[in-house]
Amino acid sequence: MSTEYKLKTGKIGEKVVDAYKKIEENVVGGYKKIEDKFVDAFLEKVEDKEKKEKKEANEDK
Repeated sequence: MSTEYKLKTGKIGEKVVDAYKKIEENVVGGYKKIEDKFVDAFLEKVEDKEKKEKKEANEDK
């Protein structure tokens, strides 16, 4: 038999949690933008071998 508990945070606790979530979303969003710029600047998309072979076979026809 398992009993679940939840912390009683009250209104101040809820405000703190909401503020934390907003900060977290902004930080994650910032890192996402940095990651996207890095990918665009330094990486290129490579087709996997099967797709490339099928594409080349279709071009030969």
